[in-house]
Amino acid sequence: MKPNKLCGYLSLCLVLSGFYGAAAHALATDAEQPITIDSNTATYDDKAAVSIYTGDVVSVQGSIKVNSDKLVVHFVDGDAEKLVFTGNPARFKQTPSPGKEDIIGDALIGEYYPKKNLLILKNNATVKQGNGTYASDYIEYDINTSLVKAGDKSTDSKRVRVTLQPKAKK
Repeated sequence: MKPNKLCGYLSLCLVLSGFYGAAAHALATDAEQPITIDSNTATYDDKAAVSIYTGDVVSVQGSIKVNSDKLVVHFVDGDAEKLVFTGNPARFKQTPSPGKEDIIGDALIGEYYPKKNLLILKNNATVKQGNGTYASDYIEYDINTSLVKAGDKSTDSKRVRVTLQPKAKK
């Protein structure tokens, strides 16, 4: 890789690393924040336009934080197009707006699409939002709207479990 190109990709990785470690911001500003990635190892494949991070990976973008064992970032024209994280389980957290309760979740596999503000959790996925818990093998979370969709429409054999807790009495 040419030194100028390497510097550009290292700069991009530094910007991406800000995605997960920045202080919490309101949901509306998350997409405007850089992505920060901290890990034990990092590898960039210029031909495949893929970065691979392993070992205690922490990714942050605004109020969105993901902890995983491995993160693979797919680039298109130099932009992070898709981030795939795996763990046992991988975990995410987001503050939807100041003063609101965090949205938390986990899964064995997660995919984050920064341009769409879409998070997809697969395999033993769980999302907790307010007094509700959503569990399924497939959960989509729209970061812009805090909308959770669970279940696989292509099959009736996989179920969704939702648990609604009563509000605590004052």
